[in-house]
Amino acid sequence: MKKNFEVSMFTSSDNNAFFLGIDGGGSKCKAIVVNANNEILGTGISGPGNPLHGFEQATNSITESAKFALKDAGLEHVKLNELNVGVGLAGVNLPVLFEQMQAWQHPFKQMFLATDLLVACLGAHQGEDGAVIISGTGSCGFSYVDGHEFMIGAHGFPHGDKGSGAWFGLQAVKQVLLSLDGIVQPSIMNDVVLTKLDCKNDTALVEAVAGKAATYYAQLANLVFDAAEQGDKVALAIVAEGAEYINSIARILWTKQPPRMSMIGGLTPRLEPWLDKGLQAQLSAPLHAPEYGSVLFARQELVKQQGLIESLSTSLV
Repeated sequence: MKKNFEVSMFTSSDNNAFFLGIDGGGSKCKAIVVNANNEILGTGISGPGNPLHGFEQATNSITESAKFALKDAGLEHVKLNELNVGVGLAGVNLPVLFEQMQAWQHPFKQMFLATDLLVACLGAHQGEDGAVIISGTGSCGFSYVDGHEFMIGAHGFPHGDKGSGAWFGLQAVKQVLLSLDGIVQPSIMNDVVLTKLDCKNDTALVEAVAGKAATYYAQLANLVFDAAEQGDKVALAIVAEGAEYINSIARILWTKQPPRMSMIGGLTPRLEPWLDKGLQAQLSAPLHAPEYGSVLFARQELVKQQGLIESLSTSLV
């Protein structure tokens, strides 16, 4: 279903020609500034943007990434309160966090808020229907078909997000601890995990990981794949379990009949080769990044808003 978000309604005579698109996740917040022709002029990256892990942190990251993007574009003279912004955030699939972010006294002209899943899907398929599998610090699946949103997963770490970077890192730590206790055989991961975290024994490892966030565990994910590629049996079992979970997400998403499906997220290059061969063949490369999807979403919402205003004006005549 064509949504025609690419049609520009603005001229370059004022700052309405520019839009900000922001994608905030558990690891970072990325912003882009685009012109009336949807050309990316600048990019900015700041800290985590998931309000689940801190409202103040998320709002600061959103603001900082926007400023960095304007600076990168050479548009420091443009003020945030002159710009419309689309913001896609992890965590706002929870109603309480969506309401909290909507109530934020943001510095922008207008802020159009959506889940990170919706903007990722819009970006991956250039505003048209499709599905995405997110494989980064967290994991989940999402489809947008004929105006209907469907989500699977996105329950958060550590109780959810199976097959994610954080999940893989946590499994590595668990297996290393079990081996240090003599319950299972040591694996290649033992030395690399201990070295990575600067630990000499199980006690030091427990102290190092206690209370750590998903982003901390996600830094260990590549170590699991490195070990699996060397034939380590423990790592191979972890990778197989995580990959099968992602396979299951894909199978459910296909029942929604999306015309395209893409896999996105920082773990994708490592995880995709371990998925079912049939699924790999069905995946399409994402057309754009999630932050570009935020721009498309903001443009769509602004069109709706302007259409409503015109409709009200007509009815009052």
